[in-house]
Amino acid sequence: MREEIFLPATYAAGVPYATFRRLREESPVAWIPEPPVGPWPAGTGYWAVFRHADVKHVLRTPADFSSHLGATQIRDPDTPEDLEFVRAMMLNQDPPSHSRPRRIVAAAFTPRAVRALEETIRARARALVSAAHGEVDFVELAADLPVWTLAHIMGVPDSDRRLLFDWASRIIGYQDADYADLSTADTEALTPMGRAAVAQRPRSLTRPDGRPMNPRSRAALRDMFAYAHALAAEKRRAPGEDIMSRMLSGGLTTDEFENMFFLFAVAGNETLRNGIPGGLLTLLEHPAELARLRADPSLLPTAVEEMLRYWPPVVDFRRTATRDLVLADQKISAGDKVVVYHASANRDPAVFPDPDRFDVARAPNDHVSFGYGPHFCLGAHLARTQMRAIFTELLPRDVTLTGEPVRMASNFQNGLKHLPIRLD
Repeated sequence: MREEIFLPATYAAGVPYATFRRLREESPVAWIPEPPVGPWPAGTGYWAVFRHADVKHVLRTPADFSSHLGATQIRDPDTPEDLEFVRAMMLNQDPPSHSRPRRIVAAAFTPRAVRALEETIRARARALVSAAHGEVDFVELAADLPVWTLAHIMGVPDSDRRLLFDWASRIIGYQDADYADLSTADTEALTPMGRAAVAQRPRSLTRPDGRPMNPRSRAALRDMFAYAHALAAEKRRAPGEDIMSRMLSGGLTTDEFENMFFLFAVAGNETLRNGIPGGLLTLLEHPAELARLRADPSLLPTAVEEMLRYWPPVVDFRRTATRDLVLADQKISAGDKVVVYHASANRDPAVFPDPDRFDVARAPNDHVSFGYGPHFCLGAHLARTQMRAIFTELLPRDVTLTGEPVRMASNFQNGLKHLPIRLD
């Protein structure tokens, strides 16, 4: 049944590549129902896009397929106020309004800043992996690198960096009971700014009418935005060398900073939290390719691209049709949801020969794991840098899978919750 590709529980067992393959061939733009999931009500349904060329077309044509009209998640925001709230974020804007904040962010990533970041990322990856011996949960180990990198970029005090992990978990992992209300930060170790923010955390994620609170609403994220405003005030009072200080001095308003904080804390976190463990599991499941990479470490750049193709951190993204149109011979009406499946596009045989084969030397590799078009991920370079850094440290080590990996229940993030390994 087509609804399986919508249901979060499907992905707890694995990405449904067989279903994607069948739909790519039989119905490359297919109508998918949105049944209720636990306390979450049914949705209107949406058009799912499976072929690589069609996915790229949707992503590069915001005039026809808007990020702004209904935002970028399959579920519609619960209220008009929630919709307006998420529409203010760069991720949910269309050109030309999207262009200004994007230019400010891009300007903060000067070549000098990126080079300095690369050096610190390599050092952090080396310290993380060299300190790990014996039985470890690689998901937990790997999660520290993107969180540490984000804290460094954003000028978040080191003692507060675990807050970034918790906020991203709650926002992205809300469909999984283990992540929906996660709180791992040691309150006593936080800065006064961090403790004040935690005190603002909602006591309940259930609305007065009994329905769950939208995890991307201002009400659900009161503590995160309290922290963002406090951090912005601190950066304005005493600017540092971090990128957030540079963006504020470059003309970012307080409201824009709030939204940028959300984007960095979530998008800059979850991609790597999923991509690094997923990449390692893929290597362990393909021992011949792992041996090939170890024998020739110069293949690491292409291997990282293949990990991203084979294990895309993000399964899908939503757009909304701005007018009546036709895509792949399918009529779509203005206002319809249109959801592109990166995971399906990355296995399209029209682009990738033998697409279900993992090949560390695959080139070219035109995957869409970082998106395409005006919303191509600004953090793609940093993500690749972090993946290369940590796998450079892992390749000389003897890594053994010691238990069953546990996947996240999410129709958006292709994530692992646990990856038990032994590092010798």
